Amino acid sequence: MGRGKIAIRRIDNTTTRQVTFSKRRNGLLKKARELAILCDAEVGLIVFSNTDRLYDFASTSMKSVIERYSKIKEDRQLVMHSNSEIQFWQREATCLRQQLYNLQENYRQLMGDVNGLGLKDLQTLENQLKASLQAIHKKKDQILIDEGQELIQKVRIMDREYMNIYKKINPYAQENMELHRKVDASARFNGGFTTCGSLSPTSTDLELSPPQQQTSGTQDDVLKLGLQLL
Repeated sequence: MGRGKIAIRRIDNTTTRQVTFSKRRNGLLKKARELAILCDAEVGLIVFSNTDRLYDFASTSMKSVIERYSKIKEDRQLVMHSNSEIQFWQREATCLRQQLYNLQENYRQLMGDVNGLGLKDLQTLENQLKASLQAIHKKKDQILIDEGQELIQKVRIMDREYMNIYKKINPYAQENMELHRKVDASARFNGGFTTCGSLSPTSTDLELSPPQQQTSGTQDDVLKLGLQLL
């Protein structure tokens, strides 16, 4: 009659737990040794008891087994990481292809190719076009308002510049008008004399220029003009 099955759970009795550990440890070490000999496998076994006692077995050397294990573990993780990265980029490529297809469909519909669309799709497309048109009008109006405000600002700047220039030349204009009045009065006075004499009325042009030193020729002309008036 065979033994009954033992429940795989922690043994509460300390003595029973220690006896079971000793038997199963020896059996595990025996199986590891047999596996290494029969199958020409490189086996490394490490066991720590609950009292921190070490039990180990290595078919070659524990250092060699651990180094080989570490190397294979790293290579396997690298391969898994590469596979994960490949899968990630494959999913990204699939997602981008779907987005490109959706954009191409939207572009085709916006250009007026609405073949295959039902009533609901057509209503959705119409609402999208209305929203886009409203956004375009709003943007256009804003640009016109900005340009108008910019022109108004330029006009104001030109007005200020004009006022500054006017303030600068206004004294000279008043002075010029005063000189013209004096010239006109002098012309009328000279005209009264010429009606009795032989001189005819003449117009006088006044040119403002910096004062210059008079020459002897100019003094002679003045004397001749004085004699004629006498």
